[in-house]
Amino acid sequence: MNSPLTLSGKDKIPGDIALWFFLCAELAVFGLLIAGFSLVRLRQPEMFQAGLQELHVSAGVINTMALLTGSYLVATGVNKLRIQGDGCARYFFAASGCGMIYVISKVSEYQTLYSNGYSLHYDIFFGFYFFTTFFHFLHVLAGMMILIILGRWLKKTDPDDEQKLKAAESAASYWHMVDLVWIVLFPALYVLR
Repeated sequence: MNSPLTLSGKDKIPGDIALWFFLCAELAVFGLLIAGFSLVRLRQPEMFQAGLQELHVSAGVINTMALLTGSYLVATGVNKLRIQGDGCARYFFAASGCGMIYVISKVSEYQTLYSNGYSLHYDIFFGFYFFTTFFHFLHVLAGMMILIILGRWLKKTDPDDEQKLKAAESAASYWHMVDLVWIVLFPALYVLR
């Protein structure tokens, strides 16, 4: 019986193994940020409660739905590539469009908070909030660019190219990592009050 982590055959790690080392490092960085956020929250609950009240749950829900929809589209694109070998680029473009919804929502949220006097330097809560969410925001932008580049490349190359599947799996793994981080950030920032 093959292990799900074997590197040959049907049951293999999706994408490139080097990418997985990168993703683990990125998850570790986000894990440290979220752990720091949680520890400071325990030490200064009043400040955090006041900061949480300034965030708009609707913006968090929009961001969550955009990223989850993008992940669904990316998974559908990879699956379509595995089955048919072509016609999947539109799923990666659509997923990037979902990322754009996230970007617009997050920029709007930042503008609202900034116009209300909140910034990275306002207090520890907003320092963590802006730093962590902006770090995540940059990852969303990178993911969008990766998906657009992948979509364009998939439209131009031979449908039988094995490298296409590896590239698509790698891009999908990155996008799912970004989504996973948001799934942890969303309740920490918008739900757990």
